[in-house]
Amino acid sequence: MEANSSIPVNGSEVVFYESTTSRVLWILSLVVLSITFVLGVLGNGLVIWVAGFRMAHTVTSICYLNLALGDFSFLATLPLHVISMVMRGKWIFGWFLCKFVHIIVHINLFVSVFLITVIAMDRCVCVLHPVWAQNHRTLALARKVIVGVWILALLLTVPHFLFLTTVRDARGDVHCTTNFESWIPTPEEQLKVSLMVSTVTGIVSFIIGFSMPMSFIVICYGLMAAKICRRGFLNSSRPLRVLTAVAVSFFVCWFPFQLIILLGNIWNKETPYSIHVMVNPASTLASFNSCLNPILYVFLGQEYRERLIHSLSTSLERALREDSALNIGKASNSSPHPADSEL
Repeated sequence: MEANSSIPVNGSEVVFYESTTSRVLWILSLVVLSITFVLGVLGNGLVIWVAGFRMAHTVTSICYLNLALGDFSFLATLPLHVISMVMRGKWIFGWFLCKFVHIIVHINLFVSVFLITVIAMDRCVCVLHPVWAQNHRTLALARKVIVGVWILALLLTVPHFLFLTTVRDARGDVHCTTNFESWIPTPEEQLKVSLMVSTVTGIVSFIIGFSMPMSFIVICYGLMAAKICRRGFLNSSRPLRVLTAVAVSFFVCWFPFQLIILLGNIWNKETPYSIHVMVNPASTLASFNSCLNPILYVFLGQEYRERLIHSLSTSLERALREDSALNIGKASNSSPHPADSEL
């Protein structure tokens, strides 16, 4: 038996089947999302407070600050998604929140992966060209890049802004989904355009919002690894460890969701049952990533015993701060390779 319900994470209707497996996954998803909301709001709120008000602004800290802002904005909308899931896909919050909430979701996806890529490229430049980095790696340039990241993420959500709306089904229940009635006159054309838009947006999201950024990150790590091995450094710095953990956690959490949504958008009505069933847990895993970063900052910022002694804000500050070799301008005069000290 089918239940006409949907998960609004990707803005398209996904059918959940009333089987024991789907019900268990549904309940588990609700529990995990609730935990994600509590931990994520507290953790990212603390990161915003520390990186925004307790620390001197550096290139690294403002990147992590914006990453936390993106995660926090998504988590602020999470209760609406949870309520919609509890109501089996019904949307009771109106037309405006239908558009606004799902735009925030997609902006957070793009901003997160773009910022992680920017941080990886920044680390790579510091390692490969330390002298150039000290002369040209400025806060003003970093702020311009970050503004560009937010603008690009906003532009990539335009299709969702145009086509997402509230739709009333035959039983009178309201859902937040894509609709082309105001754009295309005939049902046949609406179906054709809907299939085309969902396929194109799925492919674009997978390539621009996941594959290309992760490829850049892998390339940056390859270049840094080659430099480290060539110079004989065995240990990486704290910022590099934090970045590694953030990038790996993002890939692990988002890859299943991105792959399932890509396959679902390509196959459309021929999507296998297993894909439908896995959308819910995959989207929950992707959402869980928004609360992981603050935990990683603390656990990788210093040793376990120090975390017990020092305050949480101090741990975050140590995890997010710049290395001294990149902050002290006179280091370029005392060492020919200032970035080596951070490795």
